[in-house]
Amino acid sequence: MNCTRRIPLRYYSTASLSTYHFNQRIGYLKNGAGATKVDDALQLFDEMLQRKPSPSIIKFTQLISVIVKEKQYSTALMLLKQMKLVGIPANIYTINISINCHCRLDQVAYGFALLATILKQGHQPDSATYNTLINGLVLADRVFEAVGLFKKLLREKVCVPNQVMYGTVINGLFKVGHTSKALELLRFMESVSCKCKPDVEHYNAVIDSLCKDRMVDRALELFAMMTQKGVIASVITYNSLIHGLCNFGRETEAAQMLRDMEEEGISPGVDTFTILVDSFCKKGSVKDAELAVQAMAWRGLHPNVITYSALIDGYCLRGEIDEAEKVIDRMMERDIVPNIITYSRLIDGYCKKKRIHKAWLLFQEIQDKGLIPDVITYNSMLQGLFESGNPAAARELFNKMQAKGLAPDICTYRILLHGMCKNSQCSDALALFRSLESKELMEDVGLYNILIDGCSKCGNRNMAMDLFDELCLKGLKPDVRTYTVMISVYCQEGLFVKGKKLLRKMEENGCLPNRVTYNVLVRELLKKNECEEAEIYLEEMINRGFMPDHATFENLLPRIPNVGKDSRLRTIILKLTS
Repeated sequence: MNCTRRIPLRYYSTASLSTYHFNQRIGYLKNGAGATKVDDALQLFDEMLQRKPSPSIIKFTQLISVIVKEKQYSTALMLLKQMKLVGIPANIYTINISINCHCRLDQVAYGFALLATILKQGHQPDSATYNTLINGLVLADRVFEAVGLFKKLLREKVCVPNQVMYGTVINGLFKVGHTSKALELLRFMESVSCKCKPDVEHYNAVIDSLCKDRMVDRALELFAMMTQKGVIASVITYNSLIHGLCNFGRETEAAQMLRDMEEEGISPGVDTFTILVDSFCKKGSVKDAELAVQAMAWRGLHPNVITYSALIDGYCLRGEIDEAEKVIDRMMERDIVPNIITYSRLIDGYCKKKRIHKAWLLFQEIQDKGLIPDVITYNSMLQGLFESGNPAAARELFNKMQAKGLAPDICTYRILLHGMCKNSQCSDALALFRSLESKELMEDVGLYNILIDGCSKCGNRNMAMDLFDELCLKGLKPDVRTYTVMISVYCQEGLFVKGKKLLRKMEENGCLPNRVTYNVLVRELLKKNECEEAEIYLEEMINRGFMPDHATFENLLPRIPNVGKDSRLRTIILKLTS
């Protein structure tokens, strides 16, 4: 029997409905699906409300729980209010449902008011009551209040926290980045003094957070301790660890982890293999990614749209657009519909290969198919248009993007400012920057770097210096790129003393110069025939493990004296080439 079909309610008369019939129909609603599920539940509620005597409150609670699972929280509260109006008394279960609904609707204060009602009516709040309130505080981003309530329950022995409550607090701590505190709570659960022992879900939450915080070795240690305690890992545990290892470029260990999980009798899923496929593709190892896809097929698993999108991205990163197109064909053969992420990656691949016409056609085609480009799609197209020498088309596309109500992100503005500066539109780029209303954007060092570099290359070095001063006055911290560009600007203006002072100042501020910084400084000194100064910084650069680049060598070679003449510069070059 199809459990999703609507029950023909007209065949039942209110008078003859039995408890069995109510149970049967509530059971259908619990297990069923479909657009009419909530309507059917509401119709059944009306019939139950009209029946004399009324069904037990348990039946009402079960039915309203169906509404809550459908996330119809306001509707559930309305039904509870109707029950009260007809004289059906509330109990701890119905009040807990009310608390949950208010918390889900971001009305935590109402939840706590209902807690007071429970106490006034002489009911005893149970662990579910406090679980719901703690979860409500976490959902409302009031994590520290949730932790405070949890500690109070422990300290005053109001109730014995169960696994759900511990899990809620642990997840809340992760939400605010307190991984170490969550780990401490897990350790407390493991201790002898705690009656509630952690299960695999608690370990999974901590392991996943450690991996996301780039502490994969600690996650592996916790995994080893978990298994020693007899807690059986799940596919989620292994997925988190495999993902963490892949993020560190430790694909060999990740592949071994996959073999280990199979030896333990845990079957890897599509998500497991997709993690590996994505990691191999990001490294440029598309052959390994294709082998992982084959391994999926051997196990009877079918790659999904995320797997294929990762493959397309891998081929595009290698510049193998034709192979990426073949992946689209494979998807179509298997009736897997590409999504906006799939097409965005292919559009980006076309743009990077300077096939802007094809990118534009695909951009138009996906909209004809009903797909809506997201900010990533637009960013790829904008960058492609700028790099192909079409700044006017790029700016027109940006205007259309805004007209459609799509908010640009920081990457969009970086692409715009860089593209405009590169196409000698520095004044327009600066005007756009000044028009930004977001404080976050106005204080982005990356945007300042683009403008400072752009103004410098457009010949407006005074504006570049003004922007640098403005950045510092705002209390923003210049990065290595900011300092490198400004050293170049000072040297081009003949302000070598300021350039050299800035090199020392950046180190004092905890920003170490890199290979580019030294090459810029040495090259500018050589261009101005400041050879002795250039020799000093060239030697310092080499002693720090940095090598001159091709442009610096081109400036060095003509300045080396003929054989037979003493030259510190020749000695340095001989050291490099020996």
